Amino acid sequence: MSVPKLVIFDCDGVLVDTENLANRRLAEWLSGAGFATTFEYCRKHFSGRSMASVQKEIEAATEVRLGVDFVDRWNAGLPDLFAHGVEAIPYVRDFIEKVRAAGIAYCVASSARVSKMHITLGQTGLLPLFEHAMFSSTMVGRGKPFPDLFLYAAKTMGFAPADCIVIEDSVAGTEAGIAAGMRVFSYHADPYSDPHGPAGGILFDDMRALAGLVPIG
Repeated sequence: MSVPKLVIFDCDGVLVDTENLANRRLAEWLSGAGFATTFEYCRKHFSGRSMASVQKEIEAATEVRLGVDFVDRWNAGLPDLFAHGVEAIPYVRDFIEKVRAAGIAYCVASSARVSKMHITLGQTGLLPLFEHAMFSSTMVGRGKPFPDLFLYAAKTMGFAPADCIVIEDSVAGTEAGIAAGMRVFSYHADPYSDPHGPAGGILFDDMRALAGLVPIG
């Protein structure tokens, strides 16, 4: 396996632990709007997805209507939701520092808006490491599981897809990375994640193991 020229990190679930907080609130909001669901269902099906894609899916499959302001209301509530309790994924900073020390380019590419990443990465002290290159699904036409975001990040950073690797934790994100033609490393320490993952992702459950899987010099 060749040394990557660009490492693309997902944010939620890879850099920061926000999925539990977010999906508990999402289950409450959706249930309140008439889409009866649970925290566990949201964790499994909506993690790594943009709220716009979640709304589109629900409204296409059911009679439930979340409202034209659903995404805006959701984003408006994030500063309060993530004001406390957000932590960095264990040992991920160590891997980032190894990538930096090796002189390999890296960035973050998330379904979340850049404003949300500023909040969550800021809470964990990781923001200074990523302010130079932050990509959001709001910058492309289609979010994960489509490859658009990762392809846009690679093109903007100046690298071919084959020279990039993606660190993901969600099924949608893993599928997006594979569709982009990139090597994907799928973090699955989360008990709610699919332990098998979609075909093509290299599974691992401890960030300390990642440096042994990725040839970074």
